[in-house]
Amino acid sequence: MISSLALTDFRSYAAATLSIEAASVVLHGPNGAGKTNVLEALSLFTPGKGLRGASAPEMGRREPGETTGRAWAVAAVLDDGQHETRLGTGVLSPGGARRIVRIDGETAPPGRLLDHLRPVWATPEQDRLFSDARAARLKFFDRLVFAADPDHAASVTTYEKALKERLRLLVDGAEGREADPLWLDALEIRLAESGAAAATARASALATLQTAIDARGDRPFPQADLGLTGEAERMAAEGADADAIAARLREGLRAARARDAAAGRSLFGPHRSDLTALHREKNRPAAEGSSGEQKALVLNLILAQLTRLAGQPAAPILLLDEAPAHLDAARRAALFDEIEALGLQAFLTGTERALFEGLEGRAQFVRVEAGRFG
Repeated sequence: MISSLALTDFRSYAAATLSIEAASVVLHGPNGAGKTNVLEALSLFTPGKGLRGASAPEMGRREPGETTGRAWAVAAVLDDGQHETRLGTGVLSPGGARRIVRIDGETAPPGRLLDHLRPVWATPEQDRLFSDARAARLKFFDRLVFAADPDHAASVTTYEKALKERLRLLVDGAEGREADPLWLDALEIRLAESGAAAATARASALATLQTAIDARGDRPFPQADLGLTGEAERMAAEGADADAIAARLREGLRAARARDAAAGRSLFGPHRSDLTALHREKNRPAAEGSSGEQKALVLNLILAQLTRLAGQPAAPILLLDEAPAHLDAARRAALFDEIEALGLQAFLTGTERALFEGLEGRAQFVRVEAGRFG
């Protein structure tokens, strides 16, 4: 469990320390007080850019007149009842773009954070996840896959880098500059291998999440039937091995060269996959639901993810920004009960303390105002 959190020149916080005394922490206060900044700080204890997807220079605090963000740091103490672990991340110079990670004072690769924490978050931007852009859904789903399978991030990163290089070569060829066919072949082999690995991980995660959703039964949150539209993911779900999927991807990439060059974008491959969801009770696509319905479906998916992570060596922590919004009293109460039943640490934000009355006596309430903890 995180027992303390310290912020230095991070976002709206000059210097602030939060002592954490309970498994659930409710951060309440007016809009703009800095509540979401705390969740973002916690989300940085995982590889990547955190829940806002911001760059490191954007996170540094700025005084009026300053054009560059300050050097900043976020530090947390984990206490498992037997010993403490100290995690830290930040940048060393104003406007620094390279975020460093330290574990017990020693510099470590960001991936090592997953040995200690696995943050999972839901934000208001996800309230219409299923009617949002396809790329946003796939990024959301890849983050769920990555939380339990860290190798997935490497597969996706390798794939995306090779995809950009392949497209550059194809566009150069379309503009009269000859593309090296051997280099194109090599890139497509790399794309096929990393794409097959990513698709296999996605299909496996989808099956596990669907099982967890189904096991939740008739609880207050609606159930979704999940799917992935990509051909590679379909092959993986049907039992095809990585070599067969990679062969199909190589074939498709080669066939798509002329089309991709003309379009100036890559139109074939696992990056074009999509996460779909059917609202089971209403038998209609989740995209047709209201913000409240979509939020409830996302929350059920997040709770299923937490169930999936329960067996991992690193503890999942749940970060819910404005969670009570669009939820009726019954679903709010059910959410709080689910969090407690899962036995995990959770941080929740909201403008009004009254929305969290179901957590009175079970959570630590912290007033946040003007970048300070009350």
